[in-house]
Amino acid sequence: MKVKRVFDLVSAIVLLLVLSPAMIVTACVIRWKIGSPVLFRQTRPGLNGKPFTLYKFRTMTDERDGAGNLLSDEKRLTKTGRLIRKTSLDELPQLINVIKGDLSLVGPRPLLMEYVPLYTKRQWRRHEVRPGITGWAQINGRNKVKWEEKFELDVWYVDHRSFLLDLKIILLTVGKVLKSEGVSQDHHVTAEKFTGRRNA
Repeated sequence: MKVKRVFDLVSAIVLLLVLSPAMIVTACVIRWKIGSPVLFRQTRPGLNGKPFTLYKFRTMTDERDGAGNLLSDEKRLTKTGRLIRKTSLDELPQLINVIKGDLSLVGPRPLLMEYVPLYTKRQWRRHEVRPGITGWAQINGRNKVKWEEKFELDVWYVDHRSFLLDLKIILLTVGKVLKSEGVSQDHHVTAEKFTGRRNA
């Protein structure tokens, strides 16, 4: 959809300009409280499953155990990191991904590469569109929703996507962010890992 891409590009550039002061302050706080690097980079599956590098603000330390293994997310997530996640400030660098064409403002969230082989054919359909910073699943529970339900919401979006639906999702996302709703599952920093064990 050419209109969607133009809207994404223009919106991301404007948002980067408007939000640059908040991003600079966030980067400085991370550098002071957590350390370098300020940005977290991770390979994620994009359109048609093609890998790309996702950018986020770092919210965890690199603390390791005696064997050199990273500690659990719960132990590495700092108070500063929790606040940054709660306010969704960690997501702002993804506007760079939007400009690059890796992401759209709206679409199924790009998950971990390790999940890709675990999807059913229906779940894989979430990759038929460009992934997004926010999406239908994010305004319908975010990380509070179970994996199977989240994937169904993603596929619903793929089948019903439109410019007006995207605008609705963006507006509802603002409300979710202001209320800090659905940031994490109970007893998890974000969400439990998807293992495919409940795939149908």
